[in-house]
Amino acid sequence: MRRWFTIVSIGGHTIVVGAISIAQLLAVGTLPDPRTPLTFAGAMPIHVIDIPLPAPRRGTPAGPAAPTTAASLAPIEAANDIHEERPAAPVGVATAEAVGVEVGIGSGTPLGTAIAFPAPPPSPVSPQTPVRLHDGMRPPRKLVHVDPVYPRIAQQTHVEGTVILDTVIDVDGHVTSVRVLRSIPLLDQAAIDAVKDWTFTPTLLNGVPVPVALTVTVKFALTAR
Repeated sequence: MRRWFTIVSIGGHTIVVGAISIAQLLAVGTLPDPRTPLTFAGAMPIHVIDIPLPAPRRGTPAGPAAPTTAASLAPIEAANDIHEERPAAPVGVATAEAVGVEVGIGSGTPLGTAIAFPAPPPSPVSPQTPVRLHDGMRPPRKLVHVDPVYPRIAQQTHVEGTVILDTVIDVDGHVTSVRVLRSIPLLDQAAIDAVKDWTFTPTLLNGVPVPVALTVTVKFALTAR
């Protein structure tokens, strides 16, 4: 029984598979639409024409152009607008042909006459910067000394001490400016007035008089206690 059942099963499967295969081969579906071929509407044909080169001029050999040199650029004939070179006028002197100088009949100046302009004034000499005393310089020597006037209010209040001043002495030995370095309010002005009247010898630097900055002291002391 089992053998017959197997044979029948194989035969049935074979018939089914064969029927399916035959049905697929015989089935015809909808055919696809054929593609429309490309067409060119309004196309115009183009003709390529070979343009011939112009013929070379008569008497001119055809070939590469000769290189340009300085000799080939030199003029053969002399130019007509070349004038004689005239020497330049010296500095500070203008000739009659200078711009802004009227020449000709009625100008009052003969043609070709040189006009001399006055020399510019010398530039003012800038004042020298005072030199601070240092080694190798001889300090100025005091020629004129003036004692300060002791202020009465300072005497009454028994104020005394030393005022230190920074002074500038010019090339002639005169005091031109005074600045207080150490102050005693009641004695400062008296010390400044006295130092401004002092006179010194000129200070030399390499044999040349120069302004010098010098620090001086003025001492105030009450003699009677």
